[in-house]
Amino acid sequence: MTLTLYGIPTCGTVRKARSWLDERGVTYDWVDFRQTPPEPARVARWVEALGAKALRNTSGGSYRALGPEKQGWSESQWTSAFQQDAMLIKRPVLEIDGAPASVGFKPEAFADLVG
Repeated sequence: MTLTLYGIPTCGTVRKARSWLDERGVTYDWVDFRQTPPEPARVARWVEALGAKALRNTSGGSYRALGPEKQGWSESQWTSAFQQDAMLIKRPVLEIDGAPASVGFKPEAFADLVG
Protein backbone atom coordinates (compact mmCIF):
# COMPACT_ATOMS: atom_id res chain seq x y z
CA MET A 1 0.00 0.00 0.00
CA THR A 2 1.36 3.39 -1.03
CA LEU A 3 0.22 6.43 0.93
CA THR A 4 0.55 10.02 -0.25
CA LEU A 5 -0.31 12.93 2.01
CA TYR A 6 -1.00 16.36 0.47
CA GLY A 7 -1.04 19.64 2.38
CA ILE A 8 1.14 22.46 3.63
CA PRO A 9 3.70 22.08 6.42
CA THR A 10 2.43 25.09 8.41
CA CYS A 11 -1.12 23.71 8.74
CA GLY A 12 -1.80 22.46 12.27
CA THR A 13 -4.07 19.66 11.06
CA VAL A 14 -1.43 18.49 8.60
CA ARG A 15 1.19 18.51 11.35
CA LYS A 16 -1.10 16.35 13.52
CA ALA A 17 -1.67 13.89 10.68
CA ARG A 18 2.03 13.65 9.87
CA SER A 19 2.88 13.15 13.55
CA TRP A 20 0.23 10.45 13.86
CA LEU A 21 1.64 8.60 10.84
CA ASP A 22 5.25 9.07 12.00
CA GLU A 23 4.52 7.83 15.54
CA ARG A 24 3.10 4.62 14.09
CA GLY A 25 5.95 4.12 11.67
CA VAL A 26 3.66 4.47 8.66
CA THR A 27 5.60 5.24 5.48
CA TYR A 28 4.08 7.86 3.22
CA ASP A 29 5.03 10.28 0.49
CA TRP A 30 4.62 13.97 1.33
CA VAL A 31 3.49 16.59 -1.20
CA ASP A 32 3.51 20.27 -0.24
CA PHE A 33 0.69 22.10 -2.07
CA ARG A 34 2.73 25.28 -2.18
CA GLN A 35 5.75 23.63 -3.80
CA THR A 36 3.84 21.20 -6.01
CA PRO A 37 0.19 22.11 -6.58
CA PRO A 38 -1.93 19.06 -7.45
CA GLU A 39 -2.48 18.68 -11.17
CA PRO A 40 -6.01 19.40 -12.48
CA ALA A 41 -6.87 15.75 -13.22
CA ARG A 42 -5.95 14.77 -9.63
CA VAL A 43 -8.13 17.54 -8.21
CA ALA A 44 -11.01 16.38 -10.42
CA ARG A 45 -10.61 12.82 -9.05
CA TRP A 46 -10.64 14.16 -5.48
CA VAL A 47 -13.88 16.07 -6.12
CA GLU A 48 -15.47 13.06 -7.78
CA ALA A 49 -14.54 10.73 -4.92
CA LEU A 50 -14.84 12.99 -1.88
CA GLY A 51 -17.16 15.79 -3.02
CA ALA A 52 -16.52 19.50 -3.38
CA LYS A 53 -18.16 20.31 -0.06
CA ALA A 54 -15.80 18.02 1.87
CA LEU A 55 -12.79 19.51 0.07
CA ARG A 56 -13.58 23.17 0.84
CA ASN A 57 -11.14 24.86 3.19
CA THR A 58 -13.71 27.25 4.62
CA SER A 59 -11.32 28.67 7.22
CA GLY A 60 -8.75 30.00 4.76
CA GLY A 61 -8.26 33.46 3.36
CA SER A 62 -8.60 32.20 -0.22
CA TYR A 63 -12.10 30.93 0.57
CA ARG A 64 -13.18 34.16 2.24
CA ALA A 65 -11.84 36.18 -0.71
CA LEU A 66 -14.17 34.41 -3.16
CA GLY A 67 -17.17 36.45 -2.14
CA PRO A 68 -20.79 35.44 -1.55
CA GLU A 69 -21.40 34.00 -5.03
CA LYS A 70 -19.43 30.89 -3.99
CA GLN A 71 -22.50 29.71 -2.05
CA GLY A 72 -24.27 28.76 -5.28
CA TRP A 73 -21.35 27.14 -7.08
CA SER A 74 -21.67 23.74 -8.73
CA GLU A 75 -19.24 20.86 -8.29
CA SER A 76 -17.59 21.81 -11.61
CA GLN A 77 -17.14 25.43 -10.51
CA TRP A 78 -15.54 24.24 -7.26
CA THR A 79 -13.34 21.83 -9.20
CA SER A 80 -12.11 24.69 -11.35
CA ALA A 81 -11.50 26.90 -8.30
CA PHE A 82 -9.56 24.10 -6.53
CA GLN A 83 -7.48 23.58 -9.67
CA GLN A 84 -6.57 27.26 -9.76
CA ASP A 85 -5.84 27.68 -6.03
CA ALA A 86 -4.82 24.67 -3.93
CA MET A 87 -5.24 26.77 -0.78
CA LEU A 88 -9.00 26.35 -1.25
CA ILE A 89 -8.59 22.62 -0.55
CA LYS A 90 -9.04 21.36 3.00
CA ARG A 91 -5.96 19.62 4.32
CA PRO A 92 -4.57 17.06 4.47
CA VAL A 93 -5.73 14.96 1.55
CA LEU A 94 -4.72 11.30 1.82
CA GLU A 95 -4.40 9.05 -1.20
CA ILE A 96 -3.97 5.30 -0.94
CA ASP A 97 -2.48 3.64 -4.01
CA GLY A 98 -3.21 6.79 -6.01
CA ALA A 99 -6.91 6.90 -5.08
CA PRO A 100 -8.40 9.64 -2.89
CA ALA A 101 -9.21 8.17 0.52
CA SER A 102 -9.66 11.00 3.01
CA VAL A 103 -9.66 14.75 3.53
CA GLY A 104 -8.94 16.36 6.89
CA PHE A 105 -7.57 14.41 9.85
CA LYS A 106 -9.39 12.29 12.36
CA PRO A 107 -7.21 9.69 14.11
CA GLU A 108 -9.94 7.04 14.08
CA ALA A 109 -10.50 7.48 10.33
CA PHE A 110 -6.77 7.25 9.63
CA ALA A 111 -6.58 4.11 11.81
CA ASP A 112 -9.36 2.52 9.76
CA LEU A 113 -7.62 3.42 6.52
CA VAL A 114 -3.97 2.65 7.28
CA GLY A 115 -4.11 0.37 10.33
